[in-house]
Amino acid sequence: MKNIITFLCILLVAFSSCTEEEENRTITLNFSHHWDGTIITNQDFNQLKFINANGNKVSIERLRYLISNISLAGSKNYHLIDFTENSGTSISITDFTDGVYDLSFRFGFSDEDNKDGIYPDLNTVSFNVPGMLGGGYHYMQFDGKYEDNNDQEAGFNYHAIRAVDRNDPTNLKFEDTSFEVSLGTVEITNNAEITIKMNLAEWFKNPYTWNLNELNTVLMPNFEAQQMMSMNGKSVFSLGKVNQ
Repeated sequence: MKNIITFLCILLVAFSSCTEEEENRTITLNFSHHWDGTIITNQDFNQLKFINANGNKVSIERLRYLISNISLAGSKNYHLIDFTENSGTSISITDFTDGVYDLSFRFGFSDEDNKDGIYPDLNTVSFNVPGMLGGGYHYMQFDGKYEDNNDQEAGFNYHAIRAVDRNDPTNLKFEDTSFEVSLGTVEITNNAEITIKMNLAEWFKNPYTWNLNELNTVLMPNFEAQQMMSMNGKSVFSLGKVNQ
C-alpha cells in the first residue's frame, strides 16, 4: 500500500511539473529589417546602396521607432526599437499557455498614450516632439542620405510624428497618424521566436511614391507629409518565421 501511495505521489508531481511547463511559454518577438527582400544589418549603414521607388540612391544613417500596445503583452506597453544601436530589436513576453493568439501592435503612440514628457526613458534618449508641434513623442526617426538630381549627396530626415496643422499657431489642429499593425494569428505550442519584418523600401513607395528631392527635411511640421507617411507605413510590416 505504501508503495502504491508513493508511486501515485510521483505521478502527481510529474503531471504537475508537465502542466506547469506547458502553461509557461515564452514568446520572443524579433524585429528584422530588409529592403525589398535584401536583409539589412547596421553594417550596411552610411552607404548609398539602396534605390527607392523614385529612383533615388539612398543610405541609412539612423533608424529607431516606437511600437506600443503589443496584443500579446496584454496591458499598456511600449518599446523603442533602435536598429542603429541594435537595441530593443528583441522583445520577450512570458507566461503563455498553448493556443492561438492574435498578433498586433500600434506603430507609434495613439493620442491617448502620446502625453508630453511622461515617459522618462524616451525623454532621456531625446525622442520628444517639440512643444511648438504639440509635444508628445516621435513615432520614428529615419535619417540618411540620398543622391539628388545633381548627383550630389544630400540629407533626409524621415521623421514620423502625430500630424499637426500649424496654420494658426495659437490653435494647433492634430490628426492621430499612428496606426495599428495586424499580423494575423499565431499558434503557440512551445516557447516561440516570431520574426516581424520591416521593409524600409515601403516607406518610399506605397501608396505614395516618395520624392526625396522635394520631401527630405523639415517634415515634422508638414501636415500632408505626415499623412502620407502614415499611409505608406501600413504596408511596411509583415510576419516572418515562427520558430518553436
